[in-house]
Amino acid sequence: EWDARRPQTVHVSATPGPWELDRTGGVFTEQVIRPTGLLDPPVEVRPVSNDGANQVDDVMAEVKAVAAKGYRSLITTLTKKMSEDLTDFLHENGVRVRYMHSDIDTIERIEIIRDLRLGQFDVLVGINLLREGLDIPECGFVGILDADKEGFLRSETSLVQTIGRAARNAEARVVLYADRITGSMQRAMDETDRRRAKQMAYNEEHGITPTTIKRDVADILGELGEKKDTSAKGRGRGKDKSRGRTRAVAEEKALPLAGEKGHNLKAVVADLEKQMREAAANLEFEEAARLRDEVKRLREEELGI
Repeated sequence: EWDARRPQTVHVSATPGPWELDRTGGVFTEQVIRPTGLLDPPVEVRPVSNDGANQVDDVMAEVKAVAAKGYRSLITTLTKKMSEDLTDFLHENGVRVRYMHSDIDTIERIEIIRDLRLGQFDVLVGINLLREGLDIPECGFVGILDADKEGFLRSETSLVQTIGRAARNAEARVVLYADRITGSMQRAMDETDRRRAKQMAYNEEHGITPTTIKRDVADILGELGEKKDTSAKGRGRGKDKSRGRTRAVAEEKALPLAGEKGHNLKAVVADLEKQMREAAANLEFEEAARLRDEVKRLREEELGI
């Protein structure tokens, strides 16, 4: 019914499906060249078990090597339990790691990503939430466990999206752990190689050297309204308890007049909470987190904390 009534439509997708491609009639615009010259990452397939070692041992060695270079790692699993067990195992072996899954509040997710970028921890383990929408230039490694288990989480689209998390760093790599190459894996690797070949040819023709995206993490803290010398709180599992961390960030009041003498603080807080919920509903997580922090600041001031 919607398709019959819709007006002329522009579809934008990094991973268009059969429905979108069918509607184009073979005529569409493809944008695979990045202004930074960045290439889609190289993809390698490694066995789940090999010579007495398994994918967990291998991925642990990889993330430790990547962390030593100052980069971060993303690891995707198939189940919440496996995600938790892997996080516990890595943590017990000295890896600074946390995990993220659907039970974690949407506002908290952006904080976890922020802490990852800040270097509060080096490895983020997840399931479906690591597929898309994560812009982490510091990510130097993506490990996809049990990549040969066909299904939604290991479909061609999901694999292409997960591989794309490593496309913000010029030195990033992707490893698929699998005992066989499935159709989805092969198509995802073929698509990545096709894009990579185009990008390399364009860079060579125009003399472009791939450059890792630079985005100041301090900008994120400012957007979230962090207070100066606020202690970082560990979130998720595998918290780094060995060091007391603080963030030195210039203090800014997002709403200078809110809560000042003569204002109805209760009404101001209620309005901010409404804005926060609207921002979260609109997937504006950074704005929602900033508003949440502002509400917390006002309440602390009221209590004299």
